[in-house]
Amino acid sequence: MTKKFVPLFDFTDFGQAIKAARMERKESRQDVSDAMNSSPRYFANIENKGQVPSLQIFYELVTNYIISVD
Repeated sequence: MTKKFVPLFDFTDFGQAIKAARMERKESRQDVSDAMNSSPRYFANIENKGQVPSLQIFYELVTNYIISVD
């Protein structure tokens, strides 16, 4: 019997908060991806699908957009 991976946290609300903050600043995903050395598709997945970001990207997003993590 194989264990199925179950995510511990739902990042959907976090992604939506990031998207709202980014749009409020009138920044494109390309702007954010250039600043954080990542791809626009990665940020689209975080914002729209609740993909779990890497720890470094999570930290940069939280501090850059002043998003509460709770």
